[in-house]
Amino acid sequence: MKLEIGSIVTRNSYNRDLLFRIVGFSEDRTIAELAGEELRLWADAPVDDLFVVDDKQMSEHRQVVKEKEDSSLKLFRQDYYLLRQKREYLSTNGYQYDQSYFELPGRVLHIDGDPLYLNKCLELYKKLGVPVYGIHMKETEMPEKVPALVDEVRPDILVITGHDAYMKSKGDVSDVNAYRHTKYFIRTVREVRRKYTNLDHLMIFAGACQSHFESLIKVGSNFASSPARINIHALDPVYIVSKISLTSFMDRVNVMDVLRNTLTGKEGLGGVETRGFLRTGMPIKTKP
Repeated sequence: MKLEIGSIVTRNSYNRDLLFRIVGFSEDRTIAELAGEELRLWADAPVDDLFVVDDKQMSEHRQVVKEKEDSSLKLFRQDYYLLRQKREYLSTNGYQYDQSYFELPGRVLHIDGDPLYLNKCLELYKKLGVPVYGIHMKETEMPEKVPALVDEVRPDILVITGHDAYMKSKGDVSDVNAYRHTKYFIRTVREVRRKYTNLDHLMIFAGACQSHFESLIKVGSNFASSPARINIHALDPVYIVSKISLTSFMDRVNVMDVLRNTLTGKEGLGGVETRGFLRTGMPIKTKP
């Protein structure tokens, strides 16, 4: 089958372990640039190492992925239900008052280096009821463009993500220059934190697959990837920031409570204790 941009492939040299989408070729078309189909991983490979996935295999794979995603969504909704019950109890003074109330979740600005992942994330935000403004932007452009966007949109929560990868041939695992896009994520967070210094006034998630977690936390991210330098799922940032968005501003969110609803877990994601952003109000004006 002919290889072309958009083809779904696996790598023979890696025992066909992960699915990738071809996003480009070298000038002589001997090397293909690859983006993970579900994971926020960027790679390249010789075209003769690639195997094109057929429709049957793709369908089987998507079913497995869907089951994992559905499980995470179910866990998240269970947690949200418990949080909502708590807010109802507090808002009605222990159910003493029959009073309707409204909620204002934290607003998210989601910057994504992958347009397809961005659309998937926006769909999930909608399911979870989280207000979001999403923009596709190349990782290399983020340090220059994101700070102005933050000033314009004024979000409560900022997501800086896309694709990344540790490249062993470029240096030691501790060297941020050995990562494809980590240095751009670091610069972006650093620039934003020059103005928005308080971690509870602007919550930041930064990183993608195999990103240099420690550096991203050090420059001011509340949550980041990837502590064990493993791959993370495309939707993981959404679950993390949605938990913060839908938690009351009066409560602090335990890191493990956030991570347990993700698809990757603590090996791929981590962070610091962070305050929620949701506020409740009343009354709801009814029509006469």
